[in-house]
Amino acid sequence: MQNTSAQKTVLLIGASRGLGFAMVEEYLKRGWRVIATGREGSIQSLNQLAQNTQSALEVEAVDITIPNQVAALHGRLKDRRLDVLFVNAGVKNEDWETIADVSTEEFVRVMVTNSLSPMRVIEAFQDLVRPAGTIGVMSSGQGSLTNNTNGNYEVYRGSKAALNMFMRSFAARHQDDPRTLLLMAPGWVKTDMGGPGARLTIEESIPNLVSTIEAYEGSSGLHYLDYLGKVVPW
Repeated sequence: MQNTSAQKTVLLIGASRGLGFAMVEEYLKRGWRVIATGREGSIQSLNQLAQNTQSALEVEAVDITIPNQVAALHGRLKDRRLDVLFVNAGVKNEDWETIADVSTEEFVRVMVTNSLSPMRVIEAFQDLVRPAGTIGVMSSGQGSLTNNTNGNYEVYRGSKAALNMFMRSFAARHQDDPRTLLLMAPGWVKTDMGGPGARLTIEESIPNLVSTIEAYEGSSGLHYLDYLGKVVPW
């Protein structure tokens, strides 16, 4: 049970729909103060939710692929202190496209959104996270080199593998940092992105994922975990 006298704050980047929106709802249920972001024009659902939260939910607009918008958001939040910073960003190309098929423009779009932009947010906002806090990002089990035995979804897989590598580099540059660093794999979830044939519902994934994030509070260093807290092989 969250101690409201010492209410914790989470900044959730990319929370206007799907898994990110579900994380907003879950943290609110647990008594957290939530700052949630989405791109301009996509935050209607967040604004509606905020009307019923007694100021526990703040909504900000940002497109993390635009550095000036990231900098402006940091400027608005620079005096805040966060217990958790979590970046949820993900797009994919057509499932049938291989590296041989995908256009350069589409490859760049996926890599910039899934790999570069989340890390830019982490670099920009790390100074707001408390020394005992957590910095996390939504990865995927498909980012695992070890688990790639069928080669499907290879552009998306590559973007998440790159994200994992960038987080390892970040961790290596901050070896003496006491904060917890998390790469989270939510499982294959029924969302607009995951599709109707996915194995898990949002209700099966996200509450467990948030519980795993909370369970790893105070565990410094980088951890690559699934939504149940199982270690994902690199």
